[in-house]
Amino acid sequence: MVKTLLVRGMLAGLVAGLAYFVFAYLFGEPPVNAAIGYEEQLAAAAGEVSTEAPLVSRGIQSTFGLAVAALVYGAVIGGILSLVYASVVGRVGSLSARATAAVIAGIGFVSVTLVPFLKYPANPPASTLDTTVGQRTGPFVAVIILSVLLAIGAVMLGRSLAVRMGAWNATLVSTGAYWVAVGILGFLLPTVAETPADFPADVLYDFRVASIGGQLVLWAVLGLVFGALMDGSSWRRSGSAVGTVAVVQDP
Repeated sequence: MVKTLLVRGMLAGLVAGLAYFVFAYLFGEPPVNAAIGYEEQLAAAAGEVSTEAPLVSRGIQSTFGLAVAALVYGAVIGGILSLVYASVVGRVGSLSARATAAVIAGIGFVSVTLVPFLKYPANPPASTLDTTVGQRTGPFVAVIILSVLLAIGAVMLGRSLAVRMGAWNATLVSTGAYWVAVGILGFLLPTVAETPADFPADVLYDFRVASIGGQLVLWAVLGLVFGALMDGSSWRRSGSAVGTVAVVQDP
């Protein structure tokens, strides 16, 4: 049943979230700490040092808080991936469950994470000018939505071309069309100059590498674990008056 599929997706998401937490803690927290140090130096230079203790300590934020956020995020993404899997399984040729899950996770990483990151990369604390926050938020959300829609369009284009061109050529054409479209999208969307000129370049670089690396780990583990959980289960599709129902049959 769909409920079983959703549980498997969320379970895979929890495993992926745990992997993301470990990666983010090891590689993301050092540049975050460096960025916070930069922010504190600016505050000290401006005579704005606060003597009040933070509501949540930095130690809790970088461990328990980060772990909870990573697990919740992973579970949500895993649940969404499972629903996408239910809607496309049987429509992607003769791909196995593992291959289908890997393809969905790969497309998800590119459309949801990589493309938006290339236009509006992640920033650590104190690396964004306050006046640019509003300028960035709208375009950032727009690029995510449009990138996902373009990815869906590319998949549909590939399916329509596969009959005439073959699966390989159709994949190449649809993939190329997607990157051309997102390239045009990136050109049309505004560029935001948001980083202070004196912000340490190495801290910004390390944080951004850790950010995209963590997302890559998340999506890769998600695709592998979900594919493993689905391997050995067969999914068939049955139409109904109100939509399509996916039914799981365990051997």
